[in-house]
Amino acid sequence: MKIHKAVLPVAGLGTRFLPATKAQPKEMLPIVDKPLVQYAVEEVAASGIPMVVLVTGRGKQAIENHFDVSAELEQELAGRGKEELRRQLRSISSMVRFAYVRQQIPKGLGDAILTARDVVEDEPFAVLLSDDIIVNEVPCLKQMLKVYERYGHSVVAIQRVPRKTVSSYGIIRGRLVRDRECQGRLYQIEDMIEKPSPSKAPSNLAVIGRYVLTPSIWTALSSTVPGAGGEIQLTDGLRRLLSTEPVYGYVFEGKRYDAGDKLGFLQATVEIALQRPDMGKAFRRYLKSLDL
Repeated sequence: MKIHKAVLPVAGLGTRFLPATKAQPKEMLPIVDKPLVQYAVEEVAASGIPMVVLVTGRGKQAIENHFDVSAELEQELAGRGKEELRRQLRSISSMVRFAYVRQQIPKGLGDAILTARDVVEDEPFAVLLSDDIIVNEVPCLKQMLKVYERYGHSVVAIQRVPRKTVSSYGIIRGRLVRDRECQGRLYQIEDMIEKPSPSKAPSNLAVIGRYVLTPSIWTALSSTVPGAGGEIQLTDGLRRLLSTEPVYGYVFEGKRYDAGDKLGFLQATVEIALQRPDMGKAFRRYLKSLDL
């Protein structure tokens, strides 16, 4: 089955960015001039998926407003002769179709995904975490969809990380799949361990915030017992799924920024700004002028 919907969980409290996120969603923090959540929606659109389901919560109205049409602002811009800027704003609301569901109490990523079940229904779907910005000519999600279409089972994005940092990630134990098309990037996952110590990690292949999931995940998540903090973890649901059907990990091509971390957020801002044709050269000159 083709993938027609992507779920974006955006109901989290964003505590790592307090006090900036006290009165605004973390997902609306801008990298240069676009909020984090827009980068994720643009990746969905560029991957050919026509619908985004945003799992929101209390205080997230700014996200809905961002992807809505702002007729008054567009009219004002048109009156000032800023037609290109008006066109850019209108394109934000027309990239994909949007649906919104509300997670009343943040109870983990697995619970957030379950909240979208009635909208997604019994079909495969994608999940993107807007904290992870992945830059590549071929979007990360599009790479994963190609794997899904080839194998017909769930696919998670994975990345090699330094062994000393594995305790910050879900880590897989997997078997390399001999597939010339995938060029040594595809693994059949045998187990997943959430935030292991370096000495106990089965590999340095870390799960990153991109998933293509089959409908079987609904049963797996529904029977997953809440873990630490009373939260239902997607990793635990995926481990249950492994007992009934294959799950694959794909080492994506591209540069990933962990924008959910303050340092990663700053790195993304600097490097993406340097790639911008409208400001990259001037920004580079400025950085070189600093006495560092």
